[in-house]
Amino acid sequence: MPVERVSKQFKDISATFKVNPINYDLIDLKNERAIARSLQNLVLTNFGERFFNQNLGSGVSQLLFEQFDSLTAISIQDKITNVIDNYEPRVSLIEVRATPDEENLEYNITIVYRIVGIDAQPQQLTFALQSTR
Repeated sequence: MPVERVSKQFKDISATFKVNPINYDLIDLKNERAIARSLQNLVLTNFGERFFNQNLGSGVSQLLFEQFDSLTAISIQDKITNVIDNYEPRVSLIEVRATPDEENLEYNITIVYRIVGIDAQPQQLTFALQSTR
């Protein structure tokens, strides 16, 4: 029977591509920060943006131009849940909330999740989605 390996560290490259002044390597993100960046990237990715995986994406950006109400917020929550469940195996979702903010015409997104493979408290990622007209 094969032994199941559990990863203890996650690493990713920062999207800024800034260089560490000491060793001239690209700055990296580790564990919680790497996964939070990955989740946000998944949510903001449109279908067809990834050349070798045309099915990857959330489709959330199209919903930002729909009627601004709680039904659209529920659709956004469903799409976010779907893309994370399908493309981010390092997390176990606890909750996804999309709260309409009528004053700023944006949806405040909150994603609560556990990181699989490391002993850490549940994490919370919060950001805003706004149409870019």
